[in-house]
Parts: sequence; C-alpha cells; structure tokens
Amino acid sequence: MHSTARLRHRLAESLRRDGVLTDPAWLDAFRRVPRHVFVPRYFLSQPGGWTAVDRTDPVRLDHVYADRVLVTQLDGDPDAWHRARRGGRAHGNPTCSSSMPGIMAVMLDELSVQDGHNVLEIGTGTGYNAALLCERLGSSRMSTVDVDASLVRQAAERLSLCGYHPSILVGDGADGFPAKAPYDRILCTCSVAEVPIAWLEQTAPGGIVVTTLNRPIGAGLVRLNVLPGAVARGRVLARDGRFMPLRAHRLPGLPPLPGVSGLARRTSLSPEAVLRASSRFEFFAGLALPRVMPVSRGADTFVLHEDGSWAMVTTHGGRTMVTEGGPRRLRDVAEAAHQQWIGLGRPGRERFGVTVTPQRQEIRLDDPDGDHRWTLA
Repeated sequence: MHSTARLRHRLAESLRRDGVLTDPAWLDAFRRVPRHVFVPRYFLSQPGGWTAVDRTDPVRLDHVYADRVLVTQLDGDPDAWHRARRGGRAHGNPTCSSSMPGIMAVMLDELSVQDGHNVLEIGTGTGYNAALLCERLGSSRMSTVDVDASLVRQAAERLSLCGYHPSILVGDGADGFPAKAPYDRILCTCSVAEVPIAWLEQTAPGGIVVTTLNRPIGAGLVRLNVLPGAVARGRVLARDGRFMPLRAHRLPGLPPLPGVSGLARRTSLSPEAVLRASSRFEFFAGLALPRVMPVSRGADTFVLHEDGSWAMVTTHGGRTMVTEGGPRRLRDVAEAAHQQWIGLGRPGRERFGVTVTPQRQEIRLDDPDGDHRWTLA
C-alpha cells in the first residue's frame, strides 16, 4: 500500500475511533481522497509569526493526515507564503484553511446525504471538502462557491487532478449558487452572523442546511431543516466547531484597548467560564454579550464592545479581579447571565434551537414557543 494510502486509512480509523465517522460511505471517502493534494503547503503557527511548510518538509504528511486545522492563506494575500518561506516568518490573520477532518466529518454526517442528492458547498477553500462530497455523491451532484478567485482556480486544478469535476462558481457565498438550484443539502464551511435567506430559497423543502454561527463568544454548529417559504427550524449541535467567517459576515475589528482606570472588584466568574469553548456556560454567555469581543494582553483578559464598554479581568494568587468602564458594565451583564443560566438548569448548547424566517432569526431555549429567545444577528 502506498504510504499516503496508509496515512489516509490511519486518519479515517482515528476518526472512527473518536466516534465522528460512523457511516461506511464517509469512511470510504476519507480513505480514498488524498488530503495532501489539496494542502501542498500551509502555515504553521510559531512564536513570532507563521512559518511556511511545503512538500519538501518531512513533517508535512504527518501534519496533513492528523486531525488538525491547517492554515493556507493569511490576509487574503497569495504572496504571504513566499515571504514566510524567504524570511522565516510571516504575520497576518488566517483567511483560508483546511478544516480539522474531525469537524468536517461531523458536518458531513449531519447533512444526512443520500444517493441522488444535490449538494451546495459554501466556501470552496482548498477543495478537500468538495472532493469528499464528490467521492460520496459524484461530481454531477456537487456544486461549490467561493469569493476568492485564486482559491477557486487552485481548488479546481487539484479537484481535476484527482478526477473530480464539480460545478464551481466564483462569487459571494451569501448569494448561494442560483444556477444549480434547487439543492437537497447546503453545507457552509465558514461561519455566518445570520443565515442568508438565499440559501433557504435555493434549498428544496425538506432539505437541510448545516453551517456555523459567527459569534465572538458562543459560536457553534447548527443544523436547519428547511420548510416552504424560505423558513427553517433546527438545533445548535452538541459538537462544537469554529470557522473563519464568510467575508460578507465579518464582524467589526477590535476596538482599541482602553486605558484602564478605576477600582477593581473581586468576581467569582472566571474568564474561562465565559470565554472557553469547552465551558458549558460559554454559549449562553454569548447570548447575553452579543458582539462583545474578547482579547488577551499578557495575564489580562479584556472583553470589549463597539459602544465603548469594556471589562478587564485579572487573576492573581487565586483571586479574580475585574475593572470596568464605558456605558455598560459588561461583567455585571455576564454575572447576571450566569445566575440566570444556573436558574434554567445550566443548559448546554444542545438545548438551543434556531428559527429563521425572512423577517426574523432567533435562538430559543427548548420550546420553540417559549419565553427564552434571543435575536440571532
């Protein structure tokens, strides 16, 4: 067996053992599709910036066939990789990546695809996910769209090299791919601040949309069942996933860090409880703190809002202290939300549903007609 075939089988087996791959058809797809073709090079985060790795580096195949995200673009700049290769380091923010295979497997499984389904992928990226879908359904059933023409060109070349020929469009993923509609399934491999109504209009009633919410605190995967009239209802998934945002859905940049002044007070609510993705409270905290951006500076953790509100939390010697400023006391909001969350039975993200209509998008707790609901966007 060729070495990369062994690596593909090893990756598929690890995903099976982790419980994220159970469908034999998807297991076969992960065994057959060569991820290394779609990730010939990538950036590796190191102290002081990003280093550049390519096919000549001995670590590459081990990284490619591990369950890890691989950043392939910084700031939408195709020359950043060459600068990092020449200079040893590059700086910038990731704008394209090959997602963790484990999260890809979860999302593909949640699509519940069947033979004969037409699928639209939002966010072509490297093309690897499109290749898995082509392997499972056939190229004629697969369409994909990405706003970045250079990424689309590279992905199309790599897909063709592997024998896959889906329909590919350069365009804003928020608009979908009308020419190939209707779809039975839509999968978005980037995150959205709200669900584009165009997706629901292009999905046949009874279809499914799987995407990720773009929220600074409390992001996550959602699965929507599409109803007539561009309406959808669904759930927030228990398995978490974080993706770079659809470019049209990027949030405002971070406000400047404040000059800290005022008295600090003690708080029992740690930054990890509010901000760490593994915290059961984090999703609920995001509902109470929409558009609040976290940022770390040394040992200090800030949460900032564009209205000028801020809070700084510092932990020393087992004591957590908070200093606040601006028109709202964000830590007070977080602490009140924590008490409400406890009163509601400490609900995890899997207890929340999502309703989307052309007029309104909201997150709800448990009962679709209950009192606990929050505007999504």
